[in-house]
Amino acid sequence: MSMFAKIFGSKQNSGKAPSPQEAIQKLLEIEDLLRKRQEVLEKKIEDELKTAKANGVKNKRIALQALKRKKRYEQQLNQIDGTLTTLEYQRESLENANTNTEVLKTMGIAAKAFKSAHLELDVDKVQDLKDDIAEQQEIANEISNVISSPIGLDAQIDDDELLQELEELEQETLDDQLLNIPPAATDTLPSVPVSEPSFSASTGKQTSSKISAEEAELNELMNWAS
Repeated sequence: MSMFAKIFGSKQNSGKAPSPQEAIQKLLEIEDLLRKRQEVLEKKIEDELKTAKANGVKNKRIALQALKRKKRYEQQLNQIDGTLTTLEYQRESLENANTNTEVLKTMGIAAKAFKSAHLELDVDKVQDLKDDIAEQQEIANEISNVISSPIGLDAQIDDDELLQELEELEQETLDDQLLNIPPAATDTLPSVPVSEPSFSASTGKQTSSKISAEEAELNELMNWAS
């Protein structure tokens, strides 16, 4: 029986196809076996090369036989290299396929979980639930407003009436401030002249009894306040 048949089994003895994981494991095993075979062949090639060099002058026949065996080992080594490349490519493909299979299985499980989660829910039920929440929130707001409203005499007081009364008080205060002149200011005010100002005959100008501009303004203020 060949090495591949020992690892993978013959068609007659196989009951069913191996799983991707099993196939990947088998491929890894045979890759390890072939690498060990490579090490043996490389050692033999090195030994035959030493034999050929040692007998190249004194015994050409032995040297030629050693070179022939070396050549044969090299051919086997090249075949193993090609086989390993093929096996590695197949194993990587299987690993990718196995990964895709597991991803699809997981997606299928997730889809079933979504479906199971939505069995008890639908759009109408969700909307009804939202309406109930909104209604209860409105009731809670109304209760809060009732609790926070004033009780007793405070409930009978109209805020608009209070504002109007406050404006009237402010207006009265402003009127009092405008009408009441401090006594210190009135004592310093000059008396209002009762006769027309006289003029000098020589100069034709107003005498010392003329009213300055500041006095005229003070007199005007007094007349307005009285």
